[in-house]
Amino acid sequence: MQFLFSILSGGAPEGGDFTSYILIGVLLVGFVVMMIFSSRSNKKKQEEQQAIMNAVRPGNKVKTIGGVCGIVVEVNEEENTFVLETGNELNGKSYIKFDKQAIYQTDAKAEVKTEAKAEKPETADSAQNSQEKSEQ
Repeated sequence: MQFLFSILSGGAPEGGDFTSYILIGVLLVGFVVMMIFSSRSNKKKQEEQQAIMNAVRPGNKVKTIGGVCGIVVEVNEEENTFVLETGNELNGKSYIKFDKQAIYQTDAKAEVKTEAKAEKPETADSAQNSQEKSEQ
């Protein structure tokens, strides 16, 4: 620990200048790697949240960041808003317009993009050949 403090204070460390440059280089590389992984995970979370917001359709249940719960009645893609129905028949219903960014939780499922590789369908000849090999 004293070694690190001596480097940061500008004093000459006991091991020479070469060792201090290696230590600083390793610390910088570690910091850069940590920042890269952090930014990737944050970007992935943002994309998932955006996909969930885009998946909201009329009939989905939504909880907003303000704690208002209800059912989506209308979605306006141009304005990036939705109308939320709260209340019930007995006490009266109210309709509130929110920005999609106000969504905290929802039961809407985002469309998952899967890149499944198409498998080759087995032809009749290759199936017959594999059966003959297994019989022998």
